[in-house]
Amino acid sequence: MGMVMAVSFARYGRLYYLDPGGHPARVGDRVLVPTDHGPEVAECVWAPQWVAEDIGGLPVCAGPAGAEHLARDERNRSRRTEARSVAKRLIRASGLPMKIVGVDYLDDDEKIILYFSAPHRVDFRQLVRELAAQLRARIDLRQLGPRDEARVQGGIGPCGRDLCCATFLKDFEPVSMRMVKDQDLPLNPLKISGACGRLMCCLKYEHPLYQEFTARAPSLGAAVSTEEGPGRVVAHSVPAEKVVVRLDDGGRRCACSLASVCAPRQAYDTAPQAPGEPT
Repeated sequence: MGMVMAVSFARYGRLYYLDPGGHPARVGDRVLVPTDHGPEVAECVWAPQWVAEDIGGLPVCAGPAGAEHLARDERNRSRRTEARSVAKRLIRASGLPMKIVGVDYLDDDEKIILYFSAPHRVDFRQLVRELAAQLRARIDLRQLGPRDEARVQGGIGPCGRDLCCATFLKDFEPVSMRMVKDQDLPLNPLKISGACGRLMCCLKYEHPLYQEFTARAPSLGAAVSTEEGPGRVVAHSVPAEKVVVRLDDGGRRCACSLASVCAPRQAYDTAPQAPGEPT
């Protein structure tokens, strides 16, 4: 067992998990999180609690944020807001086809990192010079793809919840149309696409369950025996662990548990046992 807490650098933003390090943080407290550029201020959204798994390798909370840390965090937020405003104004003036989606400020290095999206490669050399002159800092422009843009911006998904990529997902795993077909979902882009315009990440969550069910269940069109009579499988109900069978007698449909229509198992159970075979 171990103790874990969760923090977020932005309200309703991505969650980061920490080892509390003995600090009794409560929900809403501002704490220090170790980063590559020194401790940063974040808000505790999940108070320290024991978990069954022994999770190792988590960053250790550096303690509660003091007045000097909060003042520094406020200055950095103001600097990021200024950088975003200046960048948007210069982009409009230059007519570049790009959109600012995120800003980072490293006060120790006096460096501003601007994340942007664009439909193609953009020549932003002149923009970098103008930004450096007006913001009096080193400028780093980084182009993001559609999925990373959604992660940085955040938002609400078709399910009505905050985007998975902006809250708890650490890495993007490949999602294919095969997963959509295996789960018998409609091939409608509006139904299976996320805020980024790509296939929804959550299509991968239940896919192993469907693969396992398909491997055990009789295929569509297979002849099976049920408690209500023989018939043929016409559909699968994976979450309920059932199959839909159209009965040979009258064509009525019934939903039966997977175990009750497993024809090979029924044949084994009803077959006469040879002498010496275990029962």
